[in-house]
Parts: sequence; structure tokens; C-alpha cells
Amino acid sequence: MKRFFTYLIVFPLALVLIALAITNRSPVTVILDPFAPDNPALSFNVPLFLLVFGAVTFGVLIGGLAAWFSQGRHRKAARQVQYEAARFRREADELKKKLRSGPSETDRFLAFPRDGENRNAA
Repeated sequence: MKRFFTYLIVFPLALVLIALAITNRSPVTVILDPFAPDNPALSFNVPLFLLVFGAVTFGVLIGGLAAWFSQGRHRKAARQVQYEAARFRREADELKKKLRSGPSETDRFLAFPRDGENRNAA
């Protein structure tokens, strides 16, 4: 089912992009110096579809990097919570193991006396 939806989206998108590339093959002049537009050293000819696809690709990359950097604090917090959870699991496992083995002599000595028991009776 997932593959079907992928094909449903990817194939029409690919057809549209191929059609755009075929119809916009004519070269355009890109000038990189805004102060001297007549200077041919800082200009080049490129097909329009390459310019458009390159601009879209550049925008997606810049947007992805910006999102990745802005979510860094959330990833850090998630890592800290994960480490803490692992530490608590280890601690709980150690306490369970200790409970299964029974109370030690010092634990019995430090334990509170039950109602009606005298601690010094032994």
C-alpha cells in the first residue's frame, strides 16, 4: 500500500518535472555582479530548468539545515532523558536483585521495628 502511494505521487511529479525541463531548455544569462551587469567575466549561460531546479534544491537544503539546527536542543533533551531512563532501569534492576537475595544483616539492624517488637530484645 505504501509503495502504491509512492508511485501515485512520484510518477506524476516526475512527469511534470520532465515536461518543465523539456519546455525550458533555452539558455538564460546569469549575472553574478549586480554593479557591473555588462561584465561578461561574472556571467554565464545556463538552461532555465537547471537554474530553477538548482534554486529549489538549494532552498530545500538550506531549509533542512535550519530545521536540523533549530531542533538540536530537543535532540539533546531526548538523549539526556534516554540516559536517565537507562540509569533508573539499572538502579531498579539492582534493587530488585537485592530484594530477591533477602535483607542483609545491616538492613535488618537499621529497619524500623514492627508494632509491638522491641529492637533491643535480641
